[in-house]
Amino acid sequence: MNQPPPTAPSFHPADLARRILASPLGRIVVLGFVLLMMMSLNTDAMISYAGEPVKAIAHIVALAIAGFAVYCGYAHFIERRPVSELALPGMGRQLGVGLVLGVGLYAACELVLMALGIYRINGFNPLSFLIPAIASALSSAVYEELLFRGVVFRSVETWFGSWAALVVSSLVFGLTHLINPQGTLEGALFIAVEAGTLLAAAYMLTGRLWLSMGFHAAWNYTQSAIFSSVVSGNEATQGLVRSTVKGPDYLTGGSFGVESSLLALFLCTLTGVIMLVMAVKRGKIVPPIWKRRIA
Repeated sequence: MNQPPPTAPSFHPADLARRILASPLGRIVVLGFVLLMMMSLNTDAMISYAGEPVKAIAHIVALAIAGFAVYCGYAHFIERRPVSELALPGMGRQLGVGLVLGVGLYAACELVLMALGIYRINGFNPLSFLIPAIASALSSAVYEELLFRGVVFRSVETWFGSWAALVVSSLVFGLTHLINPQGTLEGALFIAVEAGTLLAAAYMLTGRLWLSMGFHAAWNYTQSAIFSSVVSGNEATQGLVRSTVKGPDYLTGGSFGVESSLLALFLCTLTGVIMLVMAVKRGKIVPPIWKRRIA
């Protein structure tokens, strides 16, 4: 019997569009843009409810849930993959370790400044001063980690490997802080090195975003809510501690905050390097795509 000639596979424009959106570049452009727009809603909510911290927190929690939903929905429907970076098993432990690291590293910076007589405690405000900073810390931890580690780092890693992803995501993360009211190029570069390295290393080591989210939230919260310090060139707000800071910018960070100090640069970068060494030893480094194909 004569066999029918083979038919060419049918072309589906919708499938082509999905493949483009699921590509690393499409993911950065589309998902990254959506998350950026949602970040602006966080800012609007915090400004609108500046005098009502509980309402601000409620709105930020709702937006955080929406951010997770958008991120997971994009992975499920567009990329058609499990969202392993937000897997729930082990979430509590990794978040906890991140929170301890964030509080500990920032407190260590301030303790050194106290020992040098640069940071002086003059008194304490009511405990209610601990509440307003929750919204900002939660917003930064969720959205900046989803964007810079979840989108930028993962997308670059897919094509160019872990080391290129670390460099690119750290630079982009640091340079975005130039838009802050007291942003400086020096401060942005310090953040790129110290925080960019540490947060990317946390993701490389665990393959998840929980550790970096915990660190990010705890660092920002401890800095503003407890020590009343400037956060990454933003406007200073009063937290629990009333203090005065007087010393050289290379130790205090000047108007940008402690992130622009040699103390933070040393402690955070050292912690990040330690995690990178652990990631290498555990075989967590992803090579560029061309090396994976050869292998």
